[in-house]
Amino acid sequence: MATSSTLPRDTRIDAQRFWTTIERSAEIGVGREGGLSRLALTDADKQMRDLFVSWCREAGLTVTVDKVGNIFARRAGRENDLPPVVMGSHLDTQANGGRFDGIVGVLGALEVVRRLNDIGHVTRRPIEIVNWTNEEGARFSPPMTASGCFAGAYSLDFVHGRPADDGPTFGEELKRIGYLGEAPVGGRPLDAYFELHIEQGPILDAEKVQVGVVTHAYSSHGFLVGFRGETAHTGPCAMEKRRNALVAAARLLVAVDDLGWEVAATGGKATAARLVAWPNKAGILSDWAECVCDVRHDDPATAAVMAERVTRAIGEAAARAGCTAEILDRWQWGGRIFDEEMVASVRETAQALGFTHRDLPSQAGHDAYFLARICPTAMIFTPCRGGITHNNNEFASLEELAPGVNVLLHAAVARADR
Repeated sequence: MATSSTLPRDTRIDAQRFWTTIERSAEIGVGREGGLSRLALTDADKQMRDLFVSWCREAGLTVTVDKVGNIFARRAGRENDLPPVVMGSHLDTQANGGRFDGIVGVLGALEVVRRLNDIGHVTRRPIEIVNWTNEEGARFSPPMTASGCFAGAYSLDFVHGRPADDGPTFGEELKRIGYLGEAPVGGRPLDAYFELHIEQGPILDAEKVQVGVVTHAYSSHGFLVGFRGETAHTGPCAMEKRRNALVAAARLLVAVDDLGWEVAATGGKATAARLVAWPNKAGILSDWAECVCDVRHDDPATAAVMAERVTRAIGEAAARAGCTAEILDRWQWGGRIFDEEMVASVRETAQALGFTHRDLPSQAGHDAYFLARICPTAMIFTPCRGGITHNNNEFASLEELAPGVNVLLHAAVARADR
């Protein structure tokens, strides 16, 4: 059975204070007009982290940083030795990112704690806010690296060794910006995890529903693939002798895109996300290429078939271009991963607070997917105008965000007080 909130039903966040933090965040790592380009472990990320830490300390929270840079801010409970209830998301963005993706989850959690301070409510269990490192994967691949490490999916050495597009490794950049923490990564019990997030889809906005109750996640399979060929002059090298790694990667990505169109009618997607090659210059064939692609579907069996078709396409693309291929990394997440009692708590809280709500799946990747492997987890969605996201035009108004933050407040406190 879901637990009712121990707070008075009319308790609400300080909406203007929450919005002020969102606007302040939007000043750091400015990208295209209206958006952000705050990639993980850059100077802009450090500036935002420093500000977040200062806000947490002003709220009386104890801040710790682990060895992959995850920031935890703890509010003591009446029984402080109990496992904490954790709320959070991420503060890094895409290269052409918006002002709300991930950020709403972290700063919404901060507002929950500030509101509890306002009214003097001390929960039975401690509450923690977390900012996960490199959720986006825009500078270091794969995405959700640090939450994955926390959940045991990746080793510390693997994470520290991830190379950035601009050269340095994950570990080097953590040290450079001062967020190579001393706390162990994971290995401790959590009572529960809540993640508040903009929907990143059009459903809530189109139906004018205030709160999304996330029941499950699309099953997703991702691939980082490397191709090896041989450099040669683009003029005299005969076609039958060419081993162009760029062409091999391009053939794979076209095949992935074609697969996406095959399953589009059933809501499936396949994405050609990234291609890099070397030397990647006019007049010469590239002898090395890497690409990233993924497939996802609401039906896990269909998603698995799509993933198998990608693996076949990798070999076919390499053979046609006279190259070799290697799957350098592969990841999978999604499915019926969220705790039913936690999901019911979100649904019943939205109902009790008088907000319109509906069940829906998550189609994007989130840190919550990894947390669901180690503790009861739930997600709360807020509307996102037109479903536009990973784009500088991403937008959600305070009126659209506040209901979700209020649901987070009451659901997290109910969990922490039980």
